[in-house]
Amino acid sequence: MTERVVVFGARGQLGVELCSELARRGYEVRGFDRRAIDITSADQVERVLAEFDPAVVFNAAAYNQVDVAEREPLAAYEANALAVRNIALACRQNDARLVHFSTDYVFDGASKRPYVETDPVHPLGAYAVSKLAGELYAQAYLDRPVIIRTSGVFGPGGLHTARGNFPELMLRLARENKPIRVVEDHVASPTYAPFLAARAVDVYERQLDGIFHIGGGQPISWFDYAKLILEKARLAAADLRPTDEREYRTPARRPKYSALENARIRVAGLPAMPPLTEAIDDYLVRRGQRSGMQEPERSPVRS
Repeated sequence: MTERVVVFGARGQLGVELCSELARRGYEVRGFDRRAIDITSADQVERVLAEFDPAVVFNAAAYNQVDVAEREPLAAYEANALAVRNIALACRQNDARLVHFSTDYVFDGASKRPYVETDPVHPLGAYAVSKLAGELYAQAYLDRPVIIRTSGVFGPGGLHTARGNFPELMLRLARENKPIRVVEDHVASPTYAPFLAARAVDVYERQLDGIFHIGGGQPISWFDYAKLILEKARLAAADLRPTDEREYRTPARRPKYSALENARIRVAGLPAMPPLTEAIDDYLVRRGQRSGMQEPERSPVRS
């Protein structure tokens, strides 16, 4: 019998890829976005799982407006923490596994090396606290949840979401000939959604559990990441300049170094995440296919 799977956050950058990857592997997938179900409603979550009876739930839904969360912490907590409690309780009632996605922001960024799964957490703001609380709720109500921490997710689905993603912002600013200022003193592990989805399904299929880091596999500053995107898109002549945390203040504190070491998937023998350069190449190809348009003529890459 084909296993049934529920994906919450199905229209997001990661959710789109999860639905595609699961369907490709032969699962019967039912995806829900926030227009179809309010996961902060325990009754709605319980009803969906009772009706569909999935073997596993992938929760890619999240409130991820990091700065706005400082003004509305309750909204962030309801979506990122209490909603996970609702899902975990419904999974327990229906004997379903849970694969829940968390964030590198549970760390404070004081590390000088990529974070491993056993490193102590120290969230710095309302968004980070809400995401850590979601992890704790999953662990409190389920014996074998999978919690996947990731970093800077981007994917072709960002073409069709309201907030887009970092590559789309860089490409838009470059093509509008606008100045681009990106921090060079913050380091992360930008993660490509199709690769992340594949590894997440691998973790489930191996019947693993606990906390996993699945980041892009390459620590890189946001400035160097922006530079790489523009070079790959042949827009290196854009007015891109570095800035820093002192010059570019934001309402929320962010970890300055939040790169992730994918230690547990390596130990489990799962394939490594492909290099960021490969991810960006694939992204640019897929965005062209999804937009249905030819890419504009690109400026020569400066060496």
